[in-house]
Amino acid sequence: MSRTVPAPADLGIEVLSVPEGSPVELDLRLEAVMEGVLVSGTASAGLVGECVRCLQDLTDEVSVDLQELYLYDDGDRRPADEEDDGVGRLEGDLVDLEPLLRDAVVLALPFQPLCEDDCPGLCPECGARLADDPDHTHDAPVDPRWAGLAALRGGEQGQQHDD
Repeated sequence: MSRTVPAPADLGIEVLSVPEGSPVELDLRLEAVMEGVLVSGTASAGLVGECVRCLQDLTDEVSVDLQELYLYDDGDRRPADEEDDGVGRLEGDLVDLEPLLRDAVVLALPFQPLCEDDCPGLCPECGARLADDPDHTHDAPVDPRWAGLAALRGGEQGQQHDD
């Protein structure tokens, strides 16, 4: 089955994510097996975010493989078994794909997305984007602790003392 569904909220990481409500393309195969339903396929969606070095806006796409076994609800589970045991369960005749999709997308995203592999980032002095101006430089700042000596040295260069 192929479906287009809206993306759930917070699908991604802080600096790169699938916008809420944007289309997620699902191409799935549902197979009945002894224990439940095996869901396998792919999901594709657009990403937006920012480069972690220079903070420039990014757009990209993610495509992930999905595979999960959803067990039939046998009715014999005790309340202690109701806790999240990491196993997908059918809810009646329904399958909740959101946790599977969320896990697959988040694990597929780069930990630190970059606009370019060799992004130089921002200038630590003024915050200018270094990729826009590769020759960007600043005069070396004078350490305020030495400013008094620099003033004396400047005065000595103007006049010579004979001692």
